[in-house]
Amino acid sequence: MSTGEPLVVGVDFGTLSGRAVVVRVRDGAELGSAVSPYWHGVVDRVLPKTGRELPPGWALQMPSDYLNVLRTAVPAALEAARADPGDVIGIGTDFTACTMVPTTADGTPLCELPEFEDEPHAYVKLWRHHAAQSQADRINALAAARDERWLARYGGLISAEWEFAKALEVFEEAPHVYDAMRHWVELADWIVWQLCGTYVRNACTAGYKGILQDGRYPSAEFLKELGFESFVDDKLAQPLGALGAKAGGLTARAAEWTGLPEGIAVAVGNVDAHVTAAAVRAVEPGQMVAIMGTSTCHVMNGAELREVPGMCGVVDGGIVAGQWGYEAGQSGVGDIFGWFVEHGVPASYVEEADRAGVSVHDLLTGLAADQEIGEHGLVALDWHSGNRSVLVDHELSGVIVGQTLATRAEDIYRALLEATAFGTQKIIETFGGAGVPVTELIVAGGLVKNELLMQIYADVTNLPLSVAGSAQGPALGSAIHAAVAAGAYPDVPAASAVMGSVRRAVYRPIPENVLAYNELYAEYLNLHDYFGRGGNDVMHRLAARRRAVRKGQSR
Repeated sequence: MSTGEPLVVGVDFGTLSGRAVVVRVRDGAELGSAVSPYWHGVVDRVLPKTGRELPPGWALQMPSDYLNVLRTAVPAALEAARADPGDVIGIGTDFTACTMVPTTADGTPLCELPEFEDEPHAYVKLWRHHAAQSQADRINALAAARDERWLARYGGLISAEWEFAKALEVFEEAPHVYDAMRHWVELADWIVWQLCGTYVRNACTAGYKGILQDGRYPSAEFLKELGFESFVDDKLAQPLGALGAKAGGLTARAAEWTGLPEGIAVAVGNVDAHVTAAAVRAVEPGQMVAIMGTSTCHVMNGAELREVPGMCGVVDGGIVAGQWGYEAGQSGVGDIFGWFVEHGVPASYVEEADRAGVSVHDLLTGLAADQEIGEHGLVALDWHSGNRSVLVDHELSGVIVGQTLATRAEDIYRALLEATAFGTQKIIETFGGAGVPVTELIVAGGLVKNELLMQIYADVTNLPLSVAGSAQGPALGSAIHAAVAAGAYPDVPAASAVMGSVRRAVYRPIPENVLAYNELYAEYLNLHDYFGRGGNDVMHRLAARRRAVRKGQSR
C-alpha cells in the first residue's frame, strides 16, 4: 500500500549471494530485505555447462546468477516491506571487485554464446580469481623499471585480482576470446548496464582496479612493451560516471524483472566496500571501515594524498567527492573460518553442535572464548587465499605454528580468528607509518555478529571498534547512492548523515589483552616477513609444483 513516502532499493551482489533492501529516503529506515543465493556459487573446479576441469587459482561465476537476484530478491524485498513499487524513486547496486566479464558490443557475456561455453576465459572472473599472478608480476616489474608514476598510488604493486592482469591473462592464454570480446567489463558496471541499457564506467573501479589516475590509464608505450598496446582503446575505455550520479533510467525489461517502475533513477555502479562507508557514516578522515565477510576490504578517506606501501589504491573521490579514498584488504577472512569448519573439524564437534542446536562456528567460538590469550600455543598466518595487503602476493599460503598432539579444533579456530586480526593490524600500522592515521575502526558485514572476533580485533588493534547499525551495510550504502542519484539529497555525505546507521565504540580494547596480543603479534610479524618478504620462498615453490602437477593431470 502506498504511503506516499519516497523509497529506494539497494542491491548488494556478494561472493555467494545477492541481497536487496527497501529503504525509506527520509530517515534510512530499512523496511524489508531478501537474499537470493547464486545457483552456481563459485565455479572453481569444473565448468557447469561442460564439466571441463579448471586449473588451480581459478574462480569463475555465471552472469545468469546475478540476473536471478534482480528477478527474485528485489520483488521479495518489496513484498517483505509491504511497499508500493510506485513509491520507489531509485535503485543502486554494488558488486565485489575486481570481478570482470568479457562481452560483445551489446553486453552479452561471451560465456553465454555456444561457441565459448567450454572456454574458461569467456566466463566471469571473480575477484578471487588468482591465476593471473604471473601477468601481474610482469606488469609490476615493467612499471618499476619504467618508474611509472602511478605505481606508487597502488602501494608499489598491481594485484593479480585487477583488471589489467586478468585481461592480459586472457590475451596471452585465450587470444580467440580476447579477439571476440568488445568490452572488458567490471560486473559493477555490467549490472547497471542491464538495468538502464547504458554502459557507464564507475569512477571507483576505474581508479582502484583499472589504474585510472589523474584522468589517464597507463600509456600506450607502457602497454606496447607488454604486447598489449591497444587494450585500453579497444576493450576498456568508456565514459566515466561519478559515484552517486544517475547512470540512466530503469528500462522496461529491467522493470519487468524487478517489479519497479520504468524510468526510475539507476545509480552509477560501485563496490561493496566503498558504498558501505556511507552506510556507517564513515566519510571523514581517520575512520577505517572493515567490511568483513568471505574477505575483508578496508576503506577510508584522507584529506591528503599519501603513498602507502601495499595499499590497493588511493583515488581522488574514490569514496566521496573531495577526499582521497584509500583501500586495502585481506583476501581471506570468513573463507578461512569456513574452510576450517568444512575440512578440519572432527565429526564429534559436528555432532555436539547438532545436539546443542547451534552451528559449528558458534560451538567453536564458545569453546575458544573460554581460553586465555596464548593458551592454545599457536600463531597463524591468514594467507589461505593469498595476501592482498600489504604484500600483494597471491602465491602466499596459510601457516599454523605450534601445533602438538594436544591441539584441538577450538585452538586452531581461535588462532585463525586472531590471524585475521593481526592482518588488519599490519594494514593499520602501515597506513599510520605512511602518514594516514587510523583513529577508529568500524566493522560491517556478516562477521559482526561474532562477539569474540570483534573483541579480538579491538584488543589487537588497540582501537575503539564501532559496528554497522545495519545488517545489510553494502545494500544500505547502495540505497543511499540511489537516493542521491534520484535527487533526494545533494551529495553522498548529506545522504549518509541522515540515512546511515552506526553504533559507536561498541567494543573497547582491554588493556591486559592489548599487552598479551602485542607479544603474539610480534611473532606474527616474524612469520609475516620470513615467508612473505623473501626469507623463505617455499610457498612460491609449492604453488609452482602444485600447478605443474595439476597441469600434467589435466592433459
